[in-house]
Amino acid sequence: MITEQSARAYVLERCPRLDVVQQPVAQSIGQVMTQSIVAGEHVPPFANSAVDGYAVRAGDVASVPVELDVIDEVAAGASSDQFVGSGQAIRIMTGAPMPSGADAAVMVEDTERLQSGSRVLVRRSVEVGAAVRLVGDDVREGALLYGAGTVIRPAVAGVLKSVNVQTVSVIRRPRVAVLSTGDELIDDGSPLQPGQIRESNKTMLLAMVAEADCDAVDFGIVRDDEAALEAVLRQAASQCDAIVTSGGVSMGDYDVVKAVLGQIAEMSWMQIAIKPAKPFAFGLLDSGGARPCPIFGLPGNPVSSMVSFELFARPALRQMMGHTSIDRPSIAAVAVDGLTRRPDGKTHYTRVNGAFADDGRYHVRSLAAQGSHQLAATSLAEAIAIVPDGDGIEPGGLVQVLIVSIG
Repeated sequence: MITEQSARAYVLERCPRLDVVQQPVAQSIGQVMTQSIVAGEHVPPFANSAVDGYAVRAGDVASVPVELDVIDEVAAGASSDQFVGSGQAIRIMTGAPMPSGADAAVMVEDTERLQSGSRVLVRRSVEVGAAVRLVGDDVREGALLYGAGTVIRPAVAGVLKSVNVQTVSVIRRPRVAVLSTGDELIDDGSPLQPGQIRESNKTMLLAMVAEADCDAVDFGIVRDDEAALEAVLRQAASQCDAIVTSGGVSMGDYDVVKAVLGQIAEMSWMQIAIKPAKPFAFGLLDSGGARPCPIFGLPGNPVSSMVSFELFARPALRQMMGHTSIDRPSIAAVAVDGLTRRPDGKTHYTRVNGAFADDGRYHVRSLAAQGSHQLAATSLAEAIAIVPDGDGIEPGGLVQVLIVSIG
């Protein structure tokens, strides 16, 4: 067996960053920018009201209650050319430009309309600047907003659009082919025949690829035919940036996947000191382009396949996208009932449920079913506990967990 760290390093060394593309901001969520962004405009571009109410002169409402003449009304997207003089007010909506002469806004809840709206009774005094958003209060023109390496999250995209950035330079999102092999697999809803099982790994892995912010491409189920599988793999390598398969990677297997990949790709067949997901394969297949296509050969048992993807494929794909944080968030958790195991030379990845308790710490409990074939139980897990080799974790002891929210 080799260590998890050695396997990880081997994979990451062979999955370099992809190239840079120019894309519309809205299509770049989850991608990494390769440029710095300097604001070309103020946000907001004009002083505006933070409330629905009345634009007033603060001095006019220093002593309340007081009645004012309402000389105009202005909604968001409009403006008023009226000057607010002494004893006057303008009805104003949130986001509307502050009219000339007004230096504060009073919330509508602190007022009462009089004479069909031509006058207003103000019951609360306000200071100069109250409920007014000043020019550039959020962003100043010329300010450095984001540096290269920033991940475009939804709020970042919103800020970019607010300063009129329409396109950004980002590291390209990988296209990842996902396929299953085997004559025993069916996914058309028909009754099971003797020896048949329903496809599940491909469905799960397509979703995991997409959740990693990659473009998942379904290459379907390939039957146990070497020529057919080779054709599909070569097509996938020519159209995609990476390939994910499951099954046929154990040391004892003589599987179509192993036979074909052994002939057409530069493969490394590994036995890693972890449980589940001990068998793992990684290689490079000539894509006919500038760079070979990485292939992640995951174990066939569904839980093993899932854990293997989390530990090796997902970090590699994230690295290809230019992310510096390529792993799931990890925290120290309290193993409420302990996590039992026996020494076997492996790190155990135990699926757990977890929640933050009154002590502010994350508390976890093991799922009852930990078999590598028991996907139904794992589908309800919220984290994976990393239990080092040894006799396990005592009740109340601390254990490091990956927060994955698998279900």
